[in-house]
Amino acid sequence: MLAAVLKDFNRLVLEDIPRPEPGLGEVVVRIKSCGVCATDYKAIKGIRRNVTFPLIPGHEPSGVVAAVGAGVTQFKEGDEVIVQPSGYCGVCANCRMGNTHYCEQSFTTGGDGPPDTRPGAFAEYMKTLAICLFHKPAKVSFDAGALTEPLSGAWKGVIHYSEMKVGDDVVVIGVGGIGLLCMMVARAAGAGRLIAIDPSEYARQNALTLGATHVIDPKKENAKQRVYEILPHGPDLVVEAAGPIGAVKLMVELLRRGTRWNVFGITTHEKFEMDGGLTHFLEARMDASFGTTPLAMQKAIRLIESGLVNPEKIISHRFALKDIDKAVEVMGQEQRNKVMILP
Repeated sequence: MLAAVLKDFNRLVLEDIPRPEPGLGEVVVRIKSCGVCATDYKAIKGIRRNVTFPLIPGHEPSGVVAAVGAGVTQFKEGDEVIVQPSGYCGVCANCRMGNTHYCEQSFTTGGDGPPDTRPGAFAEYMKTLAICLFHKPAKVSFDAGALTEPLSGAWKGVIHYSEMKVGDDVVVIGVGGIGLLCMMVARAAGAGRLIAIDPSEYARQNALTLGATHVIDPKKENAKQRVYEILPHGPDLVVEAAGPIGAVKLMVELLRRGTRWNVFGITTHEKFEMDGGLTHFLEARMDASFGTTPLAMQKAIRLIESGLVNPEKIISHRFALKDIDKAVEVMGQEQRNKVMILP
């Protein structure tokens, strides 16, 4: 099969490698679509250093079951499926509490996080455990199915952890792919005023198209002053979906008494300061969210199937696997949104 193998930073090589064979409880999926995550791009370019080579990246796939191993009863060849990249044992204390993303035996296919990183979906075929698969509804496209994983993360952060309520005024800092999904989830959940903050005119325009009531350019405006002009009583929820430490610092500046805030986008180990006494009296509640769970995946599938959220709207580019170098190049450009690989 054809696969894109990351041999070293800035060395992504297309290779003909053996097609995987399923073992006990495993399934091989013929990949039909896979999103390119910013973490994939950071691994390829050496911005993210927690990479073990060689690696086949790609952790947002959908496809068709090509082969099943012994003991697999819920899936058969030909089934259209959505893949959760984070694998789990199902029997450790964390799994049995529903926190499968904390699993003591966790693995990831093509992503990052646990030490056990397995070949991902920038390939024609990928192997994983049957428990990581979900049946794709017939009316859901493979592209939309592939974006279930990032959408599930948005649902988990905005709804499950930060408990957004109907009518809440929400600020999303950073409206690239994941920020737009957070914004679309908030819109579907009944947000009141929905403010997108991003220095990119392209990103702000996407936000307006997909439901933002207001947009702010932090390069040209005082973001805090502008937010409080729109929301005199301040935001109910602030989601940081940008990544840079400056976005986290801005989030802290926006807090008023009772604000909920979610550290969602930053993955680098950088510091920010808080006033202890002020934090105490504000009673602002901080959440953070990473990864996904079967619950979040199932909720995201329901959002897509019901038409409440259409993640295909954030796709800006599609590339064949053989043109993955072009996809990586586009990922480094400002005027792009979600990039898809179609093996």
